[in-house]
Amino acid sequence: MKNLVYFLFLIFILQSCKNIESNSAKKSEVSDVYQPEEYVKIAHPEWSKNAAIYQLNTRQFSEEGTFKAAQKQLPRLKELGIDIIWLMPIHPIGNKKRKGSLGSPYSVKDYYGVNKEFGSLQDLKNFVNEAHNLGMYVILDWVANHTSWDNDLVINHPDWYDKDYKNNFRPTPWWDWSDIIDLNYNKPEVRQYMTEALKYWVNEANIDGYRCDVAGFVPIEFWNNVRKELDALKPVFMLAEWESRDLHAKSFDMTYAWSWNEAVHKICKGKADVNALYIYYSWNESAFPENSMRMTFVSNHDKNAWEGTMYEQFKEGLEAAIVLSVVGEGMPLMYNGQEAGNAKRLEFFEKDAIKWQDHKIGKLYKNLFQLMKENTALWHAKWGSTMIKVPNNVESKVFSFVRQNEKDKVFAVFNFSEESKDINFKESLYTGDYKDFTTKETISLDNNFKLKLAPWSYKVYIK
Repeated sequence: MKNLVYFLFLIFILQSCKNIESNSAKKSEVSDVYQPEEYVKIAHPEWSKNAAIYQLNTRQFSEEGTFKAAQKQLPRLKELGIDIIWLMPIHPIGNKKRKGSLGSPYSVKDYYGVNKEFGSLQDLKNFVNEAHNLGMYVILDWVANHTSWDNDLVINHPDWYDKDYKNNFRPTPWWDWSDIIDLNYNKPEVRQYMTEALKYWVNEANIDGYRCDVAGFVPIEFWNNVRKELDALKPVFMLAEWESRDLHAKSFDMTYAWSWNEAVHKICKGKADVNALYIYYSWNESAFPENSMRMTFVSNHDKNAWEGTMYEQFKEGLEAAIVLSVVGEGMPLMYNGQEAGNAKRLEFFEKDAIKWQDHKIGKLYKNLFQLMKENTALWHAKWGSTMIKVPNNVESKVFSFVRQNEKDKVFAVFNFSEESKDINFKESLYTGDYKDFTTKETISLDNNFKLKLAPWSYKVYIK
């Protein structure tokens, strides 16, 4: 009888062990299935962590409109706080159906050539080398979606292009881009050609990446492969002229924050209140991966040429918009001429040189870039800190937030309205000892802190 009891007990123990193993296996299986994955698979270059980017329109950047002339200003850009120089397209421009007398740089005639208007291949190399010597990086503007009508590919490979219902070459549908025609990325040969051309400039001129024009018009799997092949040559930085989270996974370090620009523009023009920014930042934090970068800007070549100068776009709110573009999440872009207070719409198809001068906008950007580089809470992607809303008593007009980590902290307040505001804040996230960004004075903020802000003004407190 004792042996039978012992035998049954042994069976019970063995069965219990099996059940435990089975349950553990199931738990492990469930755990593996539901584990979160890092969405961003690419590695951002270390040098991009606290970078400011500068768009250089070679044609308008100097009276000469050349790489050589632009190279002379590189020390000034370095002193300004610029890290990444984005050169607008450097290639020969098509003649057929050209717009204006000089044409659009985005109508590319030869992906392997240099526009003689700007100089020679060696001039470009010298520009890149000097930028590298100064600790800056250079990315080229790349137009993968379309070419000029007289690109050699039209003659040699007419089957590489999109056709309309009449079987004719066609510009990008629905736009007025009559000086270009679209490539067909259903053709593997097109993808191979374009990839090799992109690799050529990394190898030949030692450039550091690309800003990719209308990136969303080109299949994402093409860009995924491009990034892989370019990274095999050197670590590159890739900027997409597009606004899509999917491009961040395997292709691009940064995408345009078009929606940010639109939100701030509407607020400054009186067509929206601060809720437009709540919508943008909610979308940015919730829909875009944490380890991604968005490019925030108040001007670029498109905005300046077709929609208005920074003054026309943002009016009295311009300085506040500039400050938010740097201290909020996002890598700030400066379009050439902003630092000189450029107040004209630069011609796009003609020569229209920038008039250079010292200006308060340039000084503001310089101080902001210095703050961004020194304060780790303001860095980008995985290196920086997420904005946290600080509730206040006039939230439809006043935008307030904190960015902080174990080392650094910034508390920023913006009055995006045409009236003075008496502001008090809720909760205690903002409290502490700070330095005022503008006055450099030390200030202690407690739970009873109240602030009066003039119309379209701001305060940035640094800890």
